[in-house]
Amino acid sequence: MTIIEAIQDPLLFRPLFKTLDTWKGWLVVLKAIFALPMNEADRVLFASLAGKQTPPETPVEECWLIVGRRGGKSFIVALIAVFLACFRDYRPFLGPGERGTLMVIATDRKQARVIMRYIVALLDQVPMLKHMVVRQDTESVDLDNRVSIEITTASYRTIRGYTVVAALCDEIAFWRSEESANPAEEILAALRPAMSTIPGALLIALGTPYKRSGPLYDSYRRHYGQDSPVLVIQADTRTMNPTVPPSVIDRAMEHDPAAAQAEYLAVFRSDVGSFLDRDLVERAIEPGRRERAPLSSISYSAFVDPSGGAHDSFTLAVAHEHNGRYVLDVCRGIKPPFDPSQVVKEFCDLLKSYRVYSVVGDRYAGEWVREQFSRHGISYRHCERSKSELYLEALPRFAQGCLELLDVPALTMELMELERRTSRSGRDTVDHPPGGHDDLANSCAGCLSLLATGARGGAYMVNFLTGEPIVSEDERLRRREARLRGVPVESIK
Repeated sequence: MTIIEAIQDPLLFRPLFKTLDTWKGWLVVLKAIFALPMNEADRVLFASLAGKQTPPETPVEECWLIVGRRGGKSFIVALIAVFLACFRDYRPFLGPGERGTLMVIATDRKQARVIMRYIVALLDQVPMLKHMVVRQDTESVDLDNRVSIEITTASYRTIRGYTVVAALCDEIAFWRSEESANPAEEILAALRPAMSTIPGALLIALGTPYKRSGPLYDSYRRHYGQDSPVLVIQADTRTMNPTVPPSVIDRAMEHDPAAAQAEYLAVFRSDVGSFLDRDLVERAIEPGRRERAPLSSISYSAFVDPSGGAHDSFTLAVAHEHNGRYVLDVCRGIKPPFDPSQVVKEFCDLLKSYRVYSVVGDRYAGEWVREQFSRHGISYRHCERSKSELYLEALPRFAQGCLELLDVPALTMELMELERRTSRSGRDTVDHPPGGHDDLANSCAGCLSLLATGARGGAYMVNFLTGEPIVSEDERLRRREARLRGVPVESIK
């Protein structure tokens, strides 16, 4: 039985579709993937979706589906997963006691649960398929034909050790991982060997397009509209799901045309690109060096990116300049949950070990951060530059090769993931990708900016008995006046 016949069969999947008229686009895509016959109308629609006239003559083993939001991708992923798991016999290719795994990889657990609900519904509502289920939990279903359907999140570590009969990669353009700056590439590299022992094992990667880099864009650039064994489909939301009101798309276009074109028209964004090339980041890193010990002959600068302890990390960077080179000595981050006041104390102790008694950071939580650092003998100054300005200032240092960074994997990942966006006014901004983080990168860039501008403010003479900084008479009077007037020290000239 073909997947189209299963969809049309009243005893199988047909009752799950209110009408097949709104699924014409997906039916043509399924016919192309499984090399099923098409009529003339199907061929016309296929040509508009694939950018070429001739549909595949044999079932494809790799397919990339670039589809706008609300286009029905999650339901189709679940449908393909259930069909491949229930209607194909992989037992001749499995060893004694071995189970084949049909792996559905999602961006995160929330998205994985959405797909899992579709899979469970497809199995539960078809009596003859429900009898095949021998075990079920929140993330997997074992069938009586030695096949398991498993939902997992984007991590290459979860792939190894499996015999994968098919892999469906959902929203691959938005995969994020704390283990890697390129999770999609590493997962695909781990998947292909896991599928190599199963003839005809199918790999489908699908998602809404984003920036012009990564595996989704690379496959589109290399294979879309080409005479290639790899099938690439590009389809806007309304083509795949005509029930989405045009007014929704029109409002999105008015609000942010660049984002709406990607979200609903399935066009890769030209206003978003990678900020730092991978080789620039790797060239700046000293392999194996996690931290540098303080030296009495060096004057250090420090930058912090505070956090309340619920979502983002609280990070600190310490750096110094040596012979025209900017050297990162410390790059630490405390992940939530944590007590912010305890982290401030820990960081202040660390700063004092580098003889730093003045630190710069953003305006997070107003005066609270300043008061907390002051309580431990550290002066906290607000940074006058935005995060984007700090990143843009750091870019020439990467290009010139005058940086010596630490081998901190989380920092490396954040730097590689930074994105440069161009607004409609032509202004460039730099930030982390959706769902990503840049707390360590922000502290690192801020510290480099302090060195580049000479605004160090970190090295004071220290009373060797008390460990407190010794300031000049002018500075003492300046601080006294600030206290009397109840204003920040920086406002007193």
